[in-house]
Amino acid sequence: MNSGFGNNFVVLTDEDGNEIELEHLDTLEENGETYFAFIEAQTNLDDEGELIVLKSSRDEKGEEVLITVDEDEEYDRVFDLFSERLENYCFEDEEDNTEEE
Repeated sequence: MNSGFGNNFVVLTDEDGNEIELEHLDTLEENGETYFAFIEAQTNLDDEGELIVLKSSRDEKGEEVLITVDEDEEYDRVFDLFSERLENYCFEDEEDNTEEE
């Protein structure tokens, strides 16, 4: 998975075996942890889609897996960081479009 912004789609399987297609929006490192921001694949940034925050972890085989962030304080902190980064990215994109006109 690439870091930064872009159209990267992944299919993840939840603990119940359900598959969900997500669009990877951003990755960040915070306090020694790697976090990923996603939205459901059929959502765009103009919609009121829910930002999904997952954290990188290792399973018992040592393979990377993405897990939910269970601690409210950690989730809120990382969610706020992603929200700010995405707002800045969208704002910069709007400025670029205005300058081209």
